[in-house]
Amino acid sequence: MFTGIIEETGVVLAITKNAHSAVLRIGAKKVLDDVRLGDSIAVNGVCLTVTSHGTNEFTADVMHETLDRSSLGELRAGGKVNLERALRLDSRLGGHIVTGHIDGTGKIRRVRADANAIWYTIAAEPALLSGIVEKGSIAIDGISLTVAKVTEQDFAVSVIPHTAEHTTLSGKKEGAVVNLETDCIGKYVAKVLGAGQNGAGSISRNFLAEHGFL
Repeated sequence: MFTGIIEETGVVLAITKNAHSAVLRIGAKKVLDDVRLGDSIAVNGVCLTVTSHGTNEFTADVMHETLDRSSLGELRAGGKVNLERALRLDSRLGGHIVTGHIDGTGKIRRVRADANAIWYTIAAEPALLSGIVEKGSIAIDGISLTVAKVTEQDFAVSVIPHTAEHTTLSGKKEGAVVNLETDCIGKYVAKVLGAGQNGAGSISRNFLAEHGFL
């Protein structure tokens, strides 16, 4: 579990690709302070397991499913990635609940300056957009952001200078592919409401009464 508050940007030292998997070697500092084998580190929003580590680097395996759903397969040596260690129970939840399980990818359609902020408009598939709501939370390459606008084709976020400067967003151009994770709580709510027969919601007045809510 993560918060979407990026701790540092790391550098891809190497990526070894196999037929349906890959191994990442990433240079980092802060996230390695207390690292142990088997720990989870979010790399561009994808929860990966540390398989080896040194003073200034760690490696992680990337499986077939992850390559299919995320942009990790497009990484190249020398590229920067957002890094965050797993949430500790005694930490502040500064962003929102992020699982590190990517729902899919989007493509940056437009980048626009607005005073001290930067607007990013991101195109995504309808299935992803259905889980994105205005003023709700979205994780873009692991960064916790607030959705400012949603249409049938895309959504937009407004990014403050601090976030742009301390993450990989500042280097993202129009056409870049980014990892997207929609709000975790929203997905569970949607699942429950859509679990009824023929797609009808399963939550009704009778359901609530039967379970002591009325």
